Amino acid sequence: MLVEIFYHVDEFCKIYEAALDTKAVPDTERTKTGIRTLSLSEIITICIFYHYSGYKNFKSYYRNYVLEHMQSDFTKLVSYNRFIELKQSIVVPLTLFLKLCCIATCTGVSFIDSFALKVCNNRRIHSHKVFKDMAQRGHTSVGWFYGFKTHIVVNHLGEIINFAITPGNVADNNGDVLELLMQDLFGKIFGDKGYLINPEFYRRLYEKGIQLITKIRKNMKNVLMNIADKILLRKRGTIETIIGILKEGFDVEHSRHRSQKNFFCHVLSAITAYFFKPHKPSIVQNVDLIEQIA
Repeated sequence: MLVEIFYHVDEFCKIYEAALDTKAVPDTERTKTGIRTLSLSEIITICIFYHYSGYKNFKSYYRNYVLEHMQSDFTKLVSYNRFIELKQSIVVPLTLFLKLCCIATCTGVSFIDSFALKVCNNRRIHSHKVFKDMAQRGHTSVGWFYGFKTHIVVNHLGEIINFAITPGNVADNNGDVLELLMQDLFGKIFGDKGYLINPEFYRRLYEKGIQLITKIRKNMKNVLMNIADKILLRKRGTIETIIGILKEGFDVEHSRHRSQKNFFCHVLSAITAYFFKPHKPSIVQNVDLIEQIA
């Protein structure tokens, strides 16, 4: 797994750093963090592999695992404090790597959902300073929280097609967020009741070749639904399983962040780690049904 991650990251970093050398995109991070001893690809690989290590604390992972057991893999390892400084320089290349190399293609059958990223306990909201100008209070089915929301779209193979990170008070059916998430999609997208939209927006999506299918609220008039759509709507649990993997398996959410850059690095590396997961939740057993709908 480590070799596979490093190979793909290193191939991307060669292209990325070559583009920086042409001065087409100024490398402002290089002057802030000083001269690197670890290469950019090594830093990104260590951050991604953390989510496969089983550790729930990056400090313990780096000190007890990387420095102790990965000396032969990375010969120029630095101290933990120095690595945290270097880590802040990978947000832009990691974002580009995720968007350009790890995002899957739409298959015509997609699922959409969001999940909360709490940055502190609710009782500490007024004293929280790290994300004071960014995080917002939001509400989910399990209660109120303070932080951000990650909106994701996956295909029927369990691969992430698109994602967006917003403040916690942004609704799931926010028009701007949906436009961003669905700009390259087609076919049918299945979501929960939080994605009920007004008829005008639904018509605009339909004209683009996108049909958003959700359950209805109890006070809404019932409508007939195609049996195949009804079956796939019940398969929406696939994306909830993926969210569970990100939160429980890859530790995408915790409240120990001490800088904004490290927060985004952590979230992006967790989503990237999911890309390398060999067996993803999917509904590939319903191939005939997928072909009928798509």
